[in-house]
Amino acid sequence: MAALSVNIEVGEEEKEKMESKSEAAAEKERMKPWEQHAGVINMPRFDYNAPSALLHHSHSGFLITCSIKREKSATKEAMSILEKYAESYNCGSSESLERSDENKSAKKRRILTDETSAKCDEDVKSESIIDEISGGPAKDDCQSLSKADAPVERGFVLSLVKLTGSGLVLLTFPRENPSVTADVVSNIFQCLESGILKSPLWCHRIFPIQATCLLIEKELRAVVSKLVLQFINDKQNKLARPIKFAVGYNRRGIEETCMKNLKDNPKDSDPFPMLDRSKCFDVVASAIKDAVPESAVDLKSPELSVLVELLPLSGVPNGSLVAAVSVLPQNLKTL
Repeated sequence: MAALSVNIEVGEEEKEKMESKSEAAAEKERMKPWEQHAGVINMPRFDYNAPSALLHHSHSGFLITCSIKREKSATKEAMSILEKYAESYNCGSSESLERSDENKSAKKRRILTDETSAKCDEDVKSESIIDEISGGPAKDDCQSLSKADAPVERGFVLSLVKLTGSGLVLLTFPRENPSVTADVVSNIFQCLESGILKSPLWCHRIFPIQATCLLIEKELRAVVSKLVLQFINDKQNKLARPIKFAVGYNRRGIEETCMKNLKDNPKDSDPFPMLDRSKCFDVVASAIKDAVPESAVDLKSPELSVLVELLPLSGVPNGSLVAAVSVLPQNLKTL
């Protein structure tokens, strides 16, 4: 009898395991394809608020190039690298980002605390009345509110931004912090040279974005001037006079957006004047010379390189083009 009962218990356990497996398989079939993919490789979802934020505020981040149809593999690889080398930013710089909005946040917290405490007082009174009438306890809304206000653990601080172009991956920080992105890529480059880090398989190029702006002459000029002055004033950069500079300009994945806008506005013969390379070069060079009069173009051995990358953002209004701008030293100009 004892052996029979053991066999029955084992059979019931196996039956329960089979039922749980079938339920899991059924749940997986009901899952959306992206949820299945994210569950396997642990990738974040696209931040659909990021394109709008880029239109209104400058951000820092990284633009990664890869082979076409290898964007997801490159995203996973880039995240694994950046999580390691941007760890100090996640831990320390996030506090400095929040410090700029500390007064507003503190005021909001005070208002929220006052409203929450008032709501709790009202709920306690209403609960006491309900208890007297029904004879039973009501739900504790104050406890649920305190749980909602509990601090949430910070995750990966970079946002994945959806692009219309193929072979590109864009990751952005919540705010602009020019020195962080350049330092991160510089550390990665040094580790690659020393052999500490293996060469990436899917990521071809990691471009550090120091700032973003609309592709308008006035905004581009202002951003370039600001970044050049920051570079010049950095004591780590020892520069000779006249300062030698070069300008780079890439328009990857932007052709479809331009053609669509031309179809929508056939009367406008030149809707994007800054897309012209010569025009962009002239504006950037003029901004550099205004910021540093003692400067000259040198494409062979520049001491600083101003790189402009157009970002083919998805979900932005027609006619809105965003550019990523960086001022990099000579050792990072090829990245």
